[in-house]
Amino acid sequence: MTPATWLCPLPDGGSQEEQALAFDSGRACRLLIVPALFDEGNRLRRFTVEVMRRLDRAGMDSVLPDLPGTNESLSGLPGQDARHWQDAMGAAAQHFRATHALGLRGGCLFTPPLPAFHYAPVKGAQILRGMLRARMLASREAGLEENREALTAAAREDGLVLAGYPLGSALFRDLERLEPATGASVIAQDRIGGSGLWLRAEPDEDAAQADALAALLVEAMQP
Repeated sequence: MTPATWLCPLPDGGSQEEQALAFDSGRACRLLIVPALFDEGNRLRRFTVEVMRRLDRAGMDSVLPDLPGTNESLSGLPGQDARHWQDAMGAAAQHFRATHALGLRGGCLFTPPLPAFHYAPVKGAQILRGMLRARMLASREAGLEENREALTAAAREDGLVLAGYPLGSALFRDLERLEPATGASVIAQDRIGGSGLWLRAEPDEDAAQADALAALLVEAMQP
């Protein structure tokens, strides 16, 4: 596994270098992985890398790009919107010559137009509901009362910090309506076994789940 870079298009017509993790030996099968979003992305990152290691051993290349505004990106998260993330993943797929795409959870909202797999896909509105719930619980523990309607109105107008992530108004409004595209091969959690790692309190990994997901992908991607 090595760090890699790619040029991400910017809304003003320019471009900016973004980071990725890659197992790239120039092989025929090349999987672009769109990571889970926000805190779920943190909880699934070790699992994602373990799946990539298994694909590498099976003779398949894979790449995990940063969404602009996340991880090592020099862009700010508040300035992102769905169109930019979709364009970014399309550019990453082209740069790394991806033949297939895998979306993880909320990443399924941004898989590029390739033969795609969606692992435990989730609607954007579901992601926001969970983040709003987490904010209200944290506020209550701090002795403050907030309600969903007021928070949602504020987020649509000015953006809002949710679970430590400063979401801009454009991205919040986009996520409210986004659903995973149809046509992808859906991989439900019950095909992997166990409970979803995004439900755990801390980032974790599960060798059996990584084995299962990698095996499904290898079987489906083999020519």
